[in-house]
Amino acid sequence: MSDLHKTLDLVKRGVVELISEEELIEKLRQKRALRVKAGFDPTAPDLHLGHTVLINKMRQFQDLGHTVIFIIGDFTGMIGDPSGRNATRPPLTEKEVMQNAETYKEQVFKILDPDKTEIVFNSDWMGKMSAAELIKLASTYTVARMLERNDFEKRYKSSQPIAIHEFLYPLAQGFDSVMVEADVELGGSDQKFNLLVGRELQKHYGQSPQCVLTMPLLEGLDGVQKMSKSYNNYVGINEKPADMFGKLMSISDDLMWRYFELLSFRPMADIDRLKQECAGGANPRDAKILLAKEIVTRFHDHQAADRAEQDFINRFKKGVMPDEMPSYQFKRNDGVPIATLLKQANLVGSTSEAMRMIDQGGVKIDGEKITDRKLQITDHDEHVYQVGKRKFAKVQLV
Repeated sequence: MSDLHKTLDLVKRGVVELISEEELIEKLRQKRALRVKAGFDPTAPDLHLGHTVLINKMRQFQDLGHTVIFIIGDFTGMIGDPSGRNATRPPLTEKEVMQNAETYKEQVFKILDPDKTEIVFNSDWMGKMSAAELIKLASTYTVARMLERNDFEKRYKSSQPIAIHEFLYPLAQGFDSVMVEADVELGGSDQKFNLLVGRELQKHYGQSPQCVLTMPLLEGLDGVQKMSKSYNNYVGINEKPADMFGKLMSISDDLMWRYFELLSFRPMADIDRLKQECAGGANPRDAKILLAKEIVTRFHDHQAADRAEQDFINRFKKGVMPDEMPSYQFKRNDGVPIATLLKQANLVGSTSEAMRMIDQGGVKIDGEKITDRKLQITDHDEHVYQVGKRKFAKVQLV
């Protein structure tokens, strides 16, 4: 296999769509460092594993000798990305955006090579644009073209309001590509329209259009919704090793292979071998431990991963805890009595049964026996609750 084909295989791993392969091959044949762009709006203070699907792909480009431009969308963050939304997104304040942006700068270098990374803020050009210049940019696209975008079209047809400023978002993101002279732009599959706007604007401004790589949206721990703080199904890259390890061990066996493909740096041949071993009778939990240790090591170190594994074994694996169990989230601003929580999680039939089980020493939280029947649960971390020898549930207050 030629070096070019090896490069393409690596670049295309996990990719939903590449526009276009022929153009990318032509750029690669130029034997120069490509400028690979991805933008992140700092809408929350911490990055999670869902974000790292893109960042991992950026690192792959760096390992191939290319330059990454990490755009912090402090300007676009104040507009609010309408992608996939059925209502106008509330814009963030400038203070919120800048506070979140600073944390992004610290976190991305847990994956990216600082020597091959340019970090830029799109307010550097968008914030200095005059009203006349913004109108000129807006004139490059028509309302009809904007309504070709799926989420805009749905909202328009269902008479859901679309604010004028939302049309500016794809233009601002596309103009970023012009300003950094991107050869390649990466984005989630829900970003395809915005990325294609970047191609069109580059043509308008006399540049060679960027290639577009769309990546899948990583499902969260529930295996249903995309990973998001809004859905409380995320693994933050700044989380403690034990919490990160435990959350990864909680995913389903099917979802594990999705995480392997999108998050692991292991060769696909190794992942396929693990799949075959599990299909042949090996315990999927052992493969899941490999995945969890790899991720914890990436964001902490080997020692932290080893300790997290041992902690998990001490708390769970030595007992009778099943690999899968029901998971519940209860919305509470204040505390909830332990007996009430056990009933809501269907671990007991009544609060009186819960108190009786506590008195008998039959209730545990994360493997620790509970003796106080008046205990108030107040923290918002996920814990494993056990009643008797066979009833388990993961519960989190949100």
